[in-house]
Amino acid sequence: MSYYIYDDKKIYYSETGSGQPLFLLHGNTASSKMFAQIAEEYSKSFKVILIDFLGHGQSDRLESFPADLWFYEAQQVISFLKHKQYSDVKVIGSSGGAMVALNVALEAPDLVKKVIADSFEGEKADEAFTKNLLADREKAKNDPNAQGFYVYMHGQDWEQIVDNDTDAIIRHQKEIGTFFHKPLAKLRCEILLTGSKEDSFMNSISDNYYEKVYGDILKTIKNGRMHLFPKGDHPAMISNFIEFYDLSIEYLSN
Repeated sequence: MSYYIYDDKKIYYSETGSGQPLFLLHGNTASSKMFAQIAEEYSKSFKVILIDFLGHGQSDRLESFPADLWFYEAQQVISFLKHKQYSDVKVIGSSGGAMVALNVALEAPDLVKKVIADSFEGEKADEAFTKNLLADREKAKNDPNAQGFYVYMHGQDWEQIVDNDTDAIIRHQKEIGTFFHKPLAKLRCEILLTGSKEDSFMNSISDNYYEKVYGDILKTIKNGRMHLFPKGDHPAMISNFIEFYDLSIEYLSN
């Protein structure tokens, strides 16, 4: 297993395939294991890079997560890219990983060429999202299938990781509110926003959630477009993988 050091802690990473670097960034309460099969497909065309953010998967644990979690995780990615001397990287971020990907592109524009930001909340924390998340997390912690997912992602200490993540989301919504330190209008790379129209979690907040939130984002950035899958749940890149893969290969290869 490979590790690099950030903030005096070990971060797990893996690289497979060859060619241009493609970074896959996992979402909240997940780890790089969520991309186990997906990475095999992408490695046919790219050098695929996976990491476990600090506090997740096979990386060192944190006593608590910072409220500015997605910016902190972006700094971990930027540190890795500089350590490896990678540039013109293409990035796919899933859910919370999409917000990390956008932070990376904003903070280190010379390192990122294209971003696919899939199934994420938007530019600002939504109070209804946080409220629904709390109920969803409590339900998940008592669901055997969800427990199995968490154990697969992290191991037996999964509950502390889920609680740390929930606490960070609550504090972020109360104390910070915005996911990015710079306005999205400053994005220099190309960006594709994706999601599922049947995303049950987002649609529990409002109908046509992605159409509204992504539509507002695209009014402020120059090199962006949106693709919403008619079917599938959260995140779109998992629930619609065949269609998502074909779309992403075409987008990333140009």
